[in-house]
Amino acid sequence: MYVSGPVYPRCLLAASLLSVLTLGSPVVAQGPSTIPTAVRTTAATLRSQALQGTKAFDIVRSLTVEVGPRPAGSKAYDAAVVWGLRTLKDLGFSNVHAEKATVPHWVRGEESGEIVAPYPQPVHLAALGGSVGTPEAGIEAPVIAVPSLEAVDKLGPAQVKGKIVFYDVHMERTRDASGYGKAVPARGAGASRAAKLGAVAVLIRSVGTDHNRTPHTGAMRYQDGVAKIPAAALSVPDAELLAAELASGKPVTFRLKLGAHVLPDVETASVVGEIPGREKPDEIVLLGAHLDSWDLGTGAIDDGAGVAIVTEAARLIGQLPQKPRRTIRVVLYANEEFGTSGARAYAEAHKDELARHVMATEADLGAGRVWRIASRVDPATLPLVADLARLLEVEQGNNEAGGGADIGFLAPAHVPVLALSQDATAYFDYHHTSNDTLDKIDPKDLDQNVASWAAVAYVAAEMPGDFGRAPEGGGRE
Repeated sequence: MYVSGPVYPRCLLAASLLSVLTLGSPVVAQGPSTIPTAVRTTAATLRSQALQGTKAFDIVRSLTVEVGPRPAGSKAYDAAVVWGLRTLKDLGFSNVHAEKATVPHWVRGEESGEIVAPYPQPVHLAALGGSVGTPEAGIEAPVIAVPSLEAVDKLGPAQVKGKIVFYDVHMERTRDASGYGKAVPARGAGASRAAKLGAVAVLIRSVGTDHNRTPHTGAMRYQDGVAKIPAAALSVPDAELLAAELASGKPVTFRLKLGAHVLPDVETASVVGEIPGREKPDEIVLLGAHLDSWDLGTGAIDDGAGVAIVTEAARLIGQLPQKPRRTIRVVLYANEEFGTSGARAYAEAHKDELARHVMATEADLGAGRVWRIASRVDPATLPLVADLARLLEVEQGNNEAGGGADIGFLAPAHVPVLALSQDATAYFDYHHTSNDTLDKIDPKDLDQNVASWAAVAYVAAEMPGDFGRAPEGGGRE
């Protein structure tokens, strides 16, 4: 059961209110609560009502059913932009518009792989986003396994030239997604590191925590001046199969065929809508998520859930009898998955008003329940973050949050960040796979996210004071 949070004596709340009467100044704690009574009461009510049920699941169902997978540059992503504009307008947002962004257009094509020797076996794999294709006949070559990027760097060209390098990097299941951060570098940089030594292709163990024959795609990048070689992810069971054949001590040969290719860049857009502020409409509380997805599933948890969370949180605030002081702006970014084009374009287009962005937060880790709030704010305002943690009944994290890949581009302008940590324990079972579908979302967990984002966004938009400016650091995660 969830309650509105601790109740404090009226005298202490009054003292807290007096501490923030200077508009625009950072909130400094005076006593156990830094949130004025009326603000806290409304935030608690928003949270309580959201926990009873929201429209968030309907929003993500609409996106995944009516649009489905929506990779950057595709006609499906254009349909997602149309969906976003229509949905925000239908939900009562103001100033709904598209903001241009130029995005790459990578196409997966057909793909297949098989262990040719010593024990022939077909495998399940997926090209990594941005990979080049193989020749039409494919590539057949011996396989050499390495446990890390550092391990391949220690090899010489004589050990690697003409071979397929297999990065057998295991991902740890964690609640805070830290296992992903440790495993993903091999996906991003593995191809170029191996190509420098003469490798002809790269395979990786999928960056995921499941044991299903569903490979995980994801972006990779080529280093300038280094030969581009094909790269693909094996499903975890198939990676273990390949590892077992290598462990036999017999030479292992693999055949890889990828039809991946790149088409010309496409001009498309992010989608923006607002709940205008009543007193300080030029001050912005930004709620971000990304509208694009990979092509394998329907983009339900990544990031349809985030789109639904921030949209519904803002909608609930917009339904209040009195709008908050500041404007709440929802930004559904283009192309987070394959280059963060929309985030770059937003930061550039709005560079003159970033000093008036008083808080930014991003939802991009599925629909697992919020369990912690971290920040990157003026340290003097950390008591307010502590009070938000009490309001949400979650842990308080550190003051070093980046906030997410998209809002990370606001860091140079010292935009304060609040990061609501979602439970990622099961997220990477489905992330970037064909299993990223609507049935993986628990509507009640999604409502708990909406409740958390709505309460935090309302406090940030309605408080007389603000979070100051973020210290140096932060950026993309």
